Amino acid sequence: MQNALRLIGNQDTSTRAMLNFHVITLFPELFSAVRDSGVTGRAHQKGLWSCVCYNPRDYVHDVHHSVDDRPYGGGPGMVMMYQPLMDSLLAVNANIDSSVKAHVVYLSPQGKPLTQQRVAALAKLPNVVLLCGRYEGIDERFIQTQVDEEIAIGDFVVSGGELPAMMLMDAAVRLLPGALGHVASAVEDSFSDGLLDCPHYTRPAEIEGIEVPSVLQSGNHAEIAKWRRQQKLLRTAQRRPELLEKVDMSAKERDWLAEQLQA
Repeated sequence: MQNALRLIGNQDTSTRAMLNFHVITLFPELFSAVRDSGVTGRAHQKGLWSCVCYNPRDYVHDVHHSVDDRPYGGGPGMVMMYQPLMDSLLAVNANIDSSVKAHVVYLSPQGKPLTQQRVAALAKLPNVVLLCGRYEGIDERFIQTQVDEEIAIGDFVVSGGELPAMMLMDAAVRLLPGALGHVASAVEDSFSDGLLDCPHYTRPAEIEGIEVPSVLQSGNHAEIAKWRRQQKLLRTAQRRPELLEKVDMSAKERDWLAEQLQA
């Protein structure tokens, strides 16, 4: 465990950071990317969040450091064993305030889809354990007794839970106060209000005959806000129409959107 702790940084950050991730993973070195780069890297330097990795191989004692075994009933692949995972979780609990139970998330294709709303809720928790499976998965008994929720990032399968875990971490960290350069950036992201984001433009005003919409150059902030709201509605209707079922629209907005879709 010591190598993993050195990789992430300060070993005793869990009591002073706003958001503490405890990652159970066979590949702790991967998480240096989210710690050291971009928005999450800067937020880590500010002490807004922490990440400690726990490698299940550090909690086994056989000569091969085995963390997996063949599945009961036969079939291809291997299954991660209960005990190394349990010992990793016990190490997590020993490293945090015992009065606050860590929330255990298993990154799994069988989980509920990750949404912006779920990310926002997780970002408010003091301690989140991210369990990164490998091989054919983990012993079901660990899921039944220790996991609080399973989360999927899409209807596809990757080699392990590390990349999904880093995506969740990135999404949560950018919501922390002080993580982004502009306080409104996270609020205006896609899905924050249940809609996809509107189109964005920067200089020059014309490229290959395509001009920036005149309203964005008008300086009329009320009209700009109206245009952006309309574009969000239109883009969502065109690309993710199912999202509109939960969006509160005025009668005028519904009429405008219907006209645009029929045009």
